Amino acid sequence: MASPVQQPLPSGGGKRKGRAQYVPAKRARRGDGGGPRQLEPGLQGILITCNMNERKCVEEAYSLLNEYGDDLFGPETFADKDQQPSGSEGEDDDVEAALKKEVGDIKASTEMRLRRFQSVDSGANNVVFIRTLGIEPEKLVHHILQDMYKTKKKKTRVILRMLPISGTCKAFLEDMKKYAETFLEPWFKAPNKGTFQIIYKSRNNSHMNRDEVIKELAGIVGSLNSENKVDLTNPQYTVVVEIIKAVCCLSVVEDYMLFRKYNLQEVVKTAKEPPQPHSEQAVRARDGQEAKLASANGSNQDDPTEGKSNEQVEPENSVELGPTQPSSQTPEGKEGAATPELAGQVTAGSESNEKDLS
Repeated sequence: MASPVQQPLPSGGGKRKGRAQYVPAKRARRGDGGGPRQLEPGLQGILITCNMNERKCVEEAYSLLNEYGDDLFGPETFADKDQQPSGSEGEDDDVEAALKKEVGDIKASTEMRLRRFQSVDSGANNVVFIRTLGIEPEKLVHHILQDMYKTKKKKTRVILRMLPISGTCKAFLEDMKKYAETFLEPWFKAPNKGTFQIIYKSRNNSHMNRDEVIKELAGIVGSLNSENKVDLTNPQYTVVVEIIKAVCCLSVVEDYMLFRKYNLQEVVKTAKEPPQPHSEQAVRARDGQEAKLASANGSNQDDPTEGKSNEQVEPENSVELGPTQPSSQTPEGKEGAATPELAGQVTAGSESNEKDLS
């Protein structure tokens, strides 16, 4: 009996690979189970904005956070590779108990692989999110900005703003209201109180309304304590609302205006001196103008061709604001276009009359 003819093996050159051959590589890119790889509800971390170079931004963030994290919380500790998680020793007759222990061992080994700071996909361009574990992000970021504000030493090149994120939830109004009712209690619930403002920013999201979100959050703050007041100039607390796609990031920060809205490039700049010398010069110039005006009026009284005194300026004010004055007191057009000093005095008089009438 003749043996079957063997088919020649297909050559691998130029033939497209099957989908099954790409599956392992695709799964490898998703991560090894060491935590979330994208921004999602339930995370804490630090939201960082940069200028076009996200990779360099992540490097600077790791360097800066590790430097100040070690200073504030101590160096990061790692578990020994040879150390086995608890519950792995001994034999168990119960299969269910053994299965639970195995699941616990997997979770424990996963926790060992988690780092203190881990970059995840934020879902927006020029925005980096660093997930934190076991630390208080608002305390760490405030410590960084406070040191840079005092030393005026620039430590980053591409990082712009660094905002701590104390909690995240779904970016829907009902979810945000429910989450904020408990999230805002440590700062605003009686007996705690303070002045506040709300900062809102939305990226890659079109279903949220800015005014509606601010109104609802302000109402929640007011319901926690009626003594909480809005202050847009120098508030004690700033409620930061950052929405990216379907995730809402919330935090409450202090010294928001002092630290230049948490901008690392601006906080190291030297503050401008208050314009006190300019105000003194303005006072001196005004005194000089008044003296010049007084001398000009005196010369006008002596000049018979003009025949007008300082009292004729006042009817111009009353013409603009009040009833019409008699024609004998109405100044001529020639005198209406008097010196600039006189025009300035008329303007100042008009303002004072408006205040009196109001």
